[in-house]
Amino acid sequence: MSRYGAIRRFIRDFSKISKPLCNLLEKDTSFNFDDACHDAFVELKKRLISPPIITVADWNLPFELICDASDYTVSAILGQRKIKILHPIYYASRTLNEAQANYTTTEKELLAIVFAFDKFRSYHVSTKVIVYTDHVVIKYLIEKKDAKPRLIRLVLLLQEFNLKIRDRKGTENQLADHLSRLENNEHIGNSTVINETFPNEQLFFVEKQKNLPWYADVVNYLVSKLFPLEFNSQKKKKFLHDVKYYMWDEPFLYKHCGDQIIKKCVLEEEFENILHHCHSSDYRRHYEGK
Repeated sequence: MSRYGAIRRFIRDFSKISKPLCNLLEKDTSFNFDDACHDAFVELKKRLISPPIITVADWNLPFELICDASDYTVSAILGQRKIKILHPIYYASRTLNEAQANYTTTEKELLAIVFAFDKFRSYHVSTKVIVYTDHVVIKYLIEKKDAKPRLIRLVLLLQEFNLKIRDRKGTENQLADHLSRLENNEHIGNSTVINETFPNEQLFFVEKQKNLPWYADVVNYLVSKLFPLEFNSQKKKKFLHDVKYYMWDEPFLYKHCGDQIIKKCVLEEEFENILHHCHSSDYRRHYEGK
């Protein structure tokens, strides 16, 4: 299976086809190579000798993502539109762990987008990406006043990307929808699950809340009208006074400053890099004191 996994990007529905074989690799599972395993093995061999209908990336064109989620899996297709026809570049799908399988539909659909951006990160950095989904999760987060903090956290993970969400009905989203649908209703125990954090990135929620962006409470309030749990009445009053100067324009937070200039909020980790470019780089505008 490890060798198959190395070329899974060329095999559509890989997670669905390989599920019976992957189940044999689970801990404390008896090895029973039944008919389902045999059929999966034969189908994978067939796919290996079939020409993949994919194309190479054209960096002059915007990328498109088609994302979908079902009860136990999420899937994504990376492609580019040429002459109004979408040409796939990469197929990807993953199973959900036990906790993720209990997510609401909105959470699963947003998780599918997070998974896609994590998987195809090298294609999306500094490029425009159009995301198609049959559930308008971003619009939901903006309009829904009781959005869960978990949804806000997932949105923050996408903040660094230049993405545009477009709605596509399920009947028009057949490519990704087919990848995420499983024929049986058995619970999936596949050991390959989605990690809800992007390793080695600045916006990630890592173990402790102190690693959240400094403006996480502001974004959470602007989107969901929720105060931090530890705030007393005095802190809430001060917070309300300060937060009125902020504006959330997904995926960025801005502040209306006293000089009548609207400024983008950045992470603490970016401070040093920004100061370097302003004062020490070859194209600096401010000069260090001699």
